[in-house]
Amino acid sequence: MILQSVKMAVDSIFSNKLRSFLTMLGMIIGVVSLVVLVSIVNGATSDVTDSIASMGTNYLMVQVQDDKGNPLTLSEVQALTEKDSVWETAPYAQGNGTIKYERNSESVTLYGTTGAYYDIRGLSLARGRFLKNTDVNQNTFVAVINATAAEELFGRTNVTGETLSIDGYHFTVIGVLEEEESAVGNVSERLEAYIPYTVLSKINGRSRRVESFYVSSKDENSMDLVESEITAYLYERLSGDEDAFSVINSSTIMETMSSVTNTMKWMLGGIAAISLLVGGIGIMNIMLVSVTERTREIGIRKAIGARKQTILIQFLIEALLVSIIGCLIGLLLSVLIVFMINHIGDSVSASLSRDVVMIAVGFSMLIGVVFGIYPAYKAADMRPIEALRYTN
Repeated sequence: MILQSVKMAVDSIFSNKLRSFLTMLGMIIGVVSLVVLVSIVNGATSDVTDSIASMGTNYLMVQVQDDKGNPLTLSEVQALTEKDSVWETAPYAQGNGTIKYERNSESVTLYGTTGAYYDIRGLSLARGRFLKNTDVNQNTFVAVINATAAEELFGRTNVTGETLSIDGYHFTVIGVLEEEESAVGNVSERLEAYIPYTVLSKINGRSRRVESFYVSSKDENSMDLVESEITAYLYERLSGDEDAFSVINSSTIMETMSSVTNTMKWMLGGIAAISLLVGGIGIMNIMLVSVTERTREIGIRKAIGARKQTILIQFLIEALLVSIIGCLIGLLLSVLIVFMINHIGDSVSASLSRDVVMIAVGFSMLIGVVFGIYPAYKAADMRPIEALRYTN
């Protein structure tokens, strides 16, 4: 009986190809919206997560907002490594400047720090070496630049030993970082230079007070201990004012980002699900029209012994098939769109997952059944005599 009902449903769908396609269009658009939007969110989540993970997840970012007139010194920050849970510390300051080489002149982002910054942030060198503590202690005018700066200024990355100018000061290039990509997959276009913390303080005309620094632990399992020890130290150091500083755990950033992207995924999925519901209304509408057009057929079948259950199943299967075929077409289009996004788009990536495909198929089937029940019940509930008397 089921096989016969499927055959009759297929014949009915293909006997009105244009009408059936227009009915499926709502499901197609809904499935494409659901799958593509969630895939884009998945892709963005993966890119951002990889970017954060590449910087490491076992460090703290500390910011001092109010030093109470007694600023932290470089030696105090470095002395924090004497604590059992702390592995390394690195002061951190940022500024902007103008970097020159011969006739080339560009704006550059300056980072003042120490040698420990390299390990804490998980940087990688393409050439040369990174800063050392001796560079910081002796105020050496040396710089480590990123690959973009090397290409823009010199036209090559093998530039160790070259001399360039930053805000009128001459620096020797001691290293070039490996080319890195941004969170969206593009190569970073920002010019960056890492110089000793003491040298940046001199260039900016400011004291050597430390307002921001990084702290790393020996492993991810001891992060909570490090956070509590650093928080306790700063609380006591800054006169018991917990608002005078902030301590941010890098693993917390990962968790927050995961929460935000999950929220976006559900929000966009919900918006796309509305399109599927609209498609379900279209299926119900066309099935009611189909029931009306086939009233005499239903009457004849009932008159020769067709049971109510048989008629119900036939029309329910037809609604379900319309929904499933629309879903399959939508999935094929979604795969094509995701492929095009990944191979043509420069700033956006998409990640198609099996879960979202299964959700799309399951939701489409549910819609086909829910919105097909009423038309099917209406057809099955017809009285044979009244159905045979019906005229268009």
